[in-house]
Amino acid sequence: MKWALSSKRSAPDGLWMKCTSCEAMVYRKVVEEQHHVCPECGFHFRLTVEQRVEYLLDEGTFDEMFTNLQSIDPLGFKGKRSYKDKLKQAQENTGHNEAAVFGIGQIGGKEVVFGMIDANFIMGSMGSVVGEKIARGAEEARKRGIPLIIVSGSGGGARMEEGILSLFQMAKSSAAIKRLQDSGGLYITVLTNATMGGSMASWAALGDISIAEPQALLGFAGPRVIAQTVRQELPAGFQTSEFLLERGFVDQVCHRKELRQRLLSLLRYCCKDLPAFRKSSVSRATAKINKESLKAEAKARN
Repeated sequence: MKWALSSKRSAPDGLWMKCTSCEAMVYRKVVEEQHHVCPECGFHFRLTVEQRVEYLLDEGTFDEMFTNLQSIDPLGFKGKRSYKDKLKQAQENTGHNEAAVFGIGQIGGKEVVFGMIDANFIMGSMGSVVGEKIARGAEEARKRGIPLIIVSGSGGGARMEEGILSLFQMAKSSAAIKRLQDSGGLYITVLTNATMGGSMASWAALGDISIAEPQALLGFAGPRVIAQTVRQELPAGFQTSEFLLERGFVDQVCHRKELRQRLLSLLRYCCKDLPAFRKSSVSRATAKINKESLKAEAKARN
């Protein structure tokens, strides 16, 4: 299903908004012009899937896949709200069947399998469908010989409403990504605030290149849980992008406005060395030679 950007934007709730990080009152239009980043403290606000596509991909190139997959309620989970009610509400709020949205798109004319985990859908938690889409996305990238890019917003980790079925997705998605990498494919992760739990313990941490947005919270358990467990005061900025960059856990920290160009630069640099890309280049060159030979033979006969 091809996506086209709508020229009609929804009306803003107000001219001013409060930053959830520094609590400054900022002009909404300025925030939007800066790709939804606070002009005072640089805090990166949460984006929708549609905004991610608009900011990162060539216009009109995103073709969504796996749209027929939907979560069920395998455990008949009951809490303050049933799992079915949570799914229905999340679907209505986001306009998507699940937290994971995958498809084929282009960045600067370079084709990629592009996936996003939407934090607006039950905190981007990983259920069976999210894991299945990640695994299928990796297999699609391997089959086509193109890079896989996933933008993570999995602040909810594994989805408890699906129990062990959710935890299975850690192994399944990791195995699919390993097959892609073993075939010579490229996997780039973009880690956003927050990426935690089972997601960070599996596919989100496996990128050949890991890029994080500034001030993003990245880790397994949250800092308060860790502090209560070890009964020690944690270092300043513990589990933030900048803290983890200094310790080699992520490769780069990149401002959202610069992310598209950064991805394009990485694709230009890395893709020429991918075995899959070399094969496709050889195939194209061979096809061109064969076509020219057929033309020459036909001309000689005439």
